Amino acid sequence: MTLVEIKFLKMMACCRLFPLLGSAWHPVPRTLGWLSGSELIRGICSEAGKKLDIKGIYPPISTPFNQKEEVDYTRLEENLQKYSRIPFRGFVVQGSNGEYAYLTREERVEVVHRVRQAVPKEKLLLAGSGCESTQATVEMTNLMAQAGADAVLVVTPCYYRGSMTSAALIHHYTKVADMSPVPVVLYSVPGNTSLELPVDAIIALSQHPNIVGLKDSGGDITRIALIVHKTQKQDFQVLSGSAGFLLAGYSVGAVGGVCALANILGAQVCELEKLWWAGQWDKARDLQYRLIEPNTAVTRKFGIPALKQAMEWFGYYGGPCRPPLLPLTDSEMKEVQRAFSSNGWL
Repeated sequence: MTLVEIKFLKMMACCRLFPLLGSAWHPVPRTLGWLSGSELIRGICSEAGKKLDIKGIYPPISTPFNQKEEVDYTRLEENLQKYSRIPFRGFVVQGSNGEYAYLTREERVEVVHRVRQAVPKEKLLLAGSGCESTQATVEMTNLMAQAGADAVLVVTPCYYRGSMTSAALIHHYTKVADMSPVPVVLYSVPGNTSLELPVDAIIALSQHPNIVGLKDSGGDITRIALIVHKTQKQDFQVLSGSAGFLLAGYSVGAVGGVCALANILGAQVCELEKLWWAGQWDKARDLQYRLIEPNTAVTRKFGIPALKQAMEWFGYYGGPCRPPLLPLTDSEMKEVQRAFSSNGWL
């Protein structure tokens, strides 16, 4: 870096636009004339000596709709106000539970913008920016950064999954990270994409200065352990993608979780985190047991319709899903209720 560039970075740090010693980065322009966004990020990484710390618990918040199937921003803000009383590290917006696949491009960006306005600046905002093409993902990533995201969560492109080799995915994520003005978190969710981000690709990508971690929703603890082990020399963190294996993830080196169940039992999921770090293993294990069945009900078994229904029981606005997702049947609703009541939550 030139002397001019170094002085510019120091000036930005002094202005607190880049709180190098803080918990989050703020968006930067994609290009700054003589210094591209990715070059600026590399410089900051070098100056600070480490990447963004994403440790903690994040609810992947749902997108509330009204009866006309429009995004209900008032209900969104009401839910966020209630979540503000829970010690979350931040929020994931436009993850799988946000029904991002059913939103328009404009809605995706506007939801992120509204969340950024509603939550304190110290709360990290991770925005889903994944699209099928690399070009579209780069464009969406920049829009999410402009909307206020501190980092982006980039799901694997999967429509042409047969061609999504390690080489193709490394090329995709490298270009996105090179062009992104905010840090990138890899996102592997084979339950939705039928594609697991290969371990060798993750290891290679962990060396990129603007790729800070991985959200792994597959539930394979051996795989998570191997990823942690193989990337431990990098400044790279792993988040468990479910409350169902949160404690197991911690035991092999994960640093937190993006947990759908936190939309409903947020305080309890955060309590599990607290018990783990305090070394209260027996209490943490007992709490984990009680979270497994409710988590399964609102994720793998009945999905977002169950998540939104359970939110209603616990004082949040769930509301309808966007079609083609259908509401729960009466028998499904009773089964979800049993998953919560049999574990002492209802």
